Amino acid sequence: MVDENVSLKTKNIKLLILDADGVLTDGKIYYGSYGDELKAFDVKDGLGLNIWNKAGYLSCILTAKRSPLLRRRAKHVKIMKVYQNAYRKIDIYNRLKRRYKLNDENICFIGDDLIDIAVLKRCGFSVTVPGAPEEVKSQADYVTENKGGDGAVREVIELILKSQNLWQGLVQSFG
Repeated sequence: MVDENVSLKTKNIKLLILDADGVLTDGKIYYGSYGDELKAFDVKDGLGLNIWNKAGYLSCILTAKRSPLLRRRAKHVKIMKVYQNAYRKIDIYNRLKRRYKLNDENICFIGDDLIDIAVLKRCGFSVTVPGAPEEVKSQADYVTENKGGDGAVREVIELILKSQNLWQGLVQSFG
C-alpha cells in the first residue's frame, strides 16, 4: 500500500534524476593497484531502470564526480544522459526542466549528500537513502528502506509506478 502523501507526489513523475555514488552505488570507491577504479552496481536497480524506460519515462544521472564506469553502466541500463562534474546540480536540474518542458511536479530526484539539498528542495518528489546525513533526510519526502547501491533505486521506481497503477502491467509484460 502506497502512502497517500507519497502517492500524490508521485502521480505526475516523468523524469527520474539520480545521484551516483551513494545512490546507484554504496558510496565506496575502490582503487586498484594500477590506478583503476571499481564500483558495484545492484542488478535490481538495473532492471528497475529498464522497467522505468519501458514505461516510457526519462532518466538521467547527475553527479559531482567523473567516472568512466558510470557512463558504461548508464548505457547498459539505458539511462538517457549522464551529467558529471556537476557541483551546482540545481543548474543542470533547471536545464533539464526546460529541455523536456517539465514542471517540478514531474521530477523525482534521489540524492544522498549535502550537495543534493538544493535539488531535493525543488523537485516534486525528493528521495534519499538511509545513510544520508540528517540535513539531507530532513529535506526528503521519502527515505528508502534499501541502502544506496542495494536496491534503493528499484524501490523508488516500484513505488512511483505502483502509485501510477503501471507496475502490474509492466511486470506482466515479462511473461
